[in-house]
Amino acid sequence: MPNVFVHPWRHAALIRILSWRDISGRYRGSLLGGLWALLTPLLMLAVFTFVFGVVAPTRWPGAEAQGMGMFALRLLAGMVVHGLLAELLQRAPTLVTGQPNYVTKVVFPLEVLGWVALLTALFHALMALLVLVVLNAVWGTGLSPTVLALPLIVLPYALLLLGLCWLLAALGVYLRDLTQLVGPLVMVCMFLGPVFYPRQAMPALAQPWLALNPITIPVEQIRRVLFDGQWPDWQTLAQYSLVAVVAYAFGLWAFTKFKKGFADVL
Repeated sequence: MPNVFVHPWRHAALIRILSWRDISGRYRGSLLGGLWALLTPLLMLAVFTFVFGVVAPTRWPGAEAQGMGMFALRLLAGMVVHGLLAELLQRAPTLVTGQPNYVTKVVFPLEVLGWVALLTALFHALMALLVLVVLNAVWGTGLSPTVLALPLIVLPYALLLLGLCWLLAALGVYLRDLTQLVGPLVMVCMFLGPVFYPRQAMPALAQPWLALNPITIPVEQIRRVLFDGQWPDWQTLAQYSLVAVVAYAFGLWAFTKFKKGFADVL
């Protein structure tokens, strides 16, 4: 169990190098390079504003009073949170199978692959969050001191996703069909989460179940601190953080147990 807390610091230099290589490699050869990390959320915002504000208007409590721009910012907040889950979990099942040389030919701490995938996805999510904070400060509800609580919301969410990533990466070595299953599950998380509508828009009986979606609490708490100028619901955030730590520890434990057979399968 100590490995749960020690291993990221033990391999910090390796994680940093591989993460930077992963991030920079994504934009290598492109004309605008890393600027795409900032331009992408702006393009998403424009699309959301047009589709959900003009083509197929979506009803949101209070949207009429706040205007289309505020509605689009709320949508973008939900999509940024879901985008982090989508990028990480869709990559997870092939995280190990896509790097067979790390398993069969060299001595390599395979747990590092999960951290690299997380930090790469987190980089893009944080860039999108930065754009969201700036746009909200200029055209939305303004800049509130509660924005300082954003790291306290993102951190447990990231730990939970990392635990899920390790679990899916380990299972993906043995169950190759998992790659086909994760895509639809990611879509379910989006449409059964408060991305396009608030939880209050769901039937009363379904609202408690919506909390089981890993994106629900982060989306609601980020909107709370960004747009409502309120501090997070600390009790809810503490409960979510406890679940996140358990998921992180279990995912790493499962990955460590399963990896003993990776070489035989690959």
